[in-house]
Amino acid sequence: MDGVGGGRGRGGVLVSDAREHVSWDAARRVAHLVGRPRAVVSRGLGEARGCVLASPLVAPGAVPPVDRSAMDGYAVSGAGPWRVIGHVGVNCSASVQLADGQACSITTGAAVPAGATSVVKDEDVELDGEWVSGPAADGKHIRRAGEECREGEVVLADGVVVDGPVLGLAASLGLNRLTVIPQPVVDVLITGDELVHQGPSGPGRVRDAIGPMLPDLITRSGAHLGELHHLPDTRQALREALTQQTSDLVLVSGSSAAGPADHLRPVLQELGAELIVDGVACRPGHPQALARLAGGRLVIGLPGNPFAALSAFLTLGVAAILGLRGLRLPTLPIASIPGGVDCHPRSTRLVPVRVTAEGAVPVGHGGSAMLRGAAGADALAVVDPGPAEAIAARLLPLDPGARPWAG
Repeated sequence: MDGVGGGRGRGGVLVSDAREHVSWDAARRVAHLVGRPRAVVSRGLGEARGCVLASPLVAPGAVPPVDRSAMDGYAVSGAGPWRVIGHVGVNCSASVQLADGQACSITTGAAVPAGATSVVKDEDVELDGEWVSGPAADGKHIRRAGEECREGEVVLADGVVVDGPVLGLAASLGLNRLTVIPQPVVDVLITGDELVHQGPSGPGRVRDAIGPMLPDLITRSGAHLGELHHLPDTRQALREALTQQTSDLVLVSGSSAAGPADHLRPVLQELGAELIVDGVACRPGHPQALARLAGGRLVIGLPGNPFAALSAFLTLGVAAILGLRGLRLPTLPIASIPGGVDCHPRSTRLVPVRVTAEGAVPVGHGGSAMLRGAAGADALAVVDPGPAEAIAARLLPLDPGARPWAG
């Protein structure tokens, strides 16, 4: 793939050509490919939310199993008016059979008695002693047996995220457990001796913005947040932290560039990791990295600047998590950009935009250290490299849990 690979460095580390970072699209595809789904498990409905169906949802029986009333009202037989002969409720066990010209009151969900031709809802009923009348088109307000599904029918394909409606459907089918791919666990390591966690920044001190930002991004991506640690800028601290983590993916922030305090790549080399992506041709966020440790656990290096870290997470992090969940990498929708936006000659630009009826409008404040633009935007416009300006671009949702309509 474009920009992936190169030669083998010391310790078996895959080294890419530093002069040509991998393209943004290739980096996203590679991260998705190496994020291999976790082992399939069986979980109760109360524990399956957020997982992904590993097998199709098959109806063990017809739903509904018998003809049921869709309304509170009166089950009737034939043309009215009808004489009321009883009541049928959801919990009634006594059988009722209607002859022509007879009716019984009925509640929503109750089995329709034999002989009933329709249900007249309460709002349309006219009462006259023991007689009722009203509009009664044949089959009206009756849910027929098997109307939703038949026994053995596949009602939902595999690869679907288990959410509220899926859980409700499974329960309505009478299922108690689901076969699923569990959500991956993501740990976070924030490095930086200059970081403070209370109050404003000052000379030589920078307020940590990445630590508060990542947990929400992780959970919105469909993963579980494991542990979040703040580390000093030492190689030993980073090495110890990486060897102690047991999650599926570790995000390391603030140590992915090439400065004297950026220890991620040397530590990965010491641990014999495979460096799969070593820099991405995008602005901001180019000094990001993706590696795989000997046991298969993934490590993603995020830049230390907040917007650059966000861009890198939405590039490599979200793609890897989708792969770990067994979900496809969606095609991004395209929107026009009124007035256009400048292209970078060699790198993909990620520009905060607000989506309007007129198109995607840049909101400004898109520097690598700024989050103001992203906080007021709906998406990042993915502006491909080019010699001039772009009048349209793909949209990368800032909410990693959003489902693009395209693709």
